[in-house]
Amino acid sequence: MKKAYRVKKNSEFQEILRTGRSFANRELVIYFKRKSTDQDHFRIGISVGKKIGNAVTRNRIKRIIREAFLQLEEDIVPNVDIIIIARKPTVHMNSTQVKRSISHLLKKQRLFK
Repeated sequence: MKKAYRVKKNSEFQEILRTGRSFANRELVIYFKRKSTDQDHFRIGISVGKKIGNAVTRNRIKRIIREAFLQLEEDIVPNVDIIIIARKPTVHMNSTQVKRSISHLLKKQRLFK
């Protein structure tokens, strides 16, 4: 995933968490905020807490989430910033299960084209 597709600044993270809408399932929490500017692509930020596991486990989960968004890239609306927070059950999930969970949440909130 290109760096232009990521929310990196702490101030942007905090703004999305504070003013954006949230929804969740058992594995993931998603905060999103629609942007008024014409972005030609969505942006994501990923957060995996230390309670999930050690650094290797947390980085593996982040890679799997990024890969799922890369596969769903054409279907997601372009003018939105998304923050993903992983929960404990994601440790035992493979990439297809994570992709299915993300798709379910995005369809629920109409973030697909």
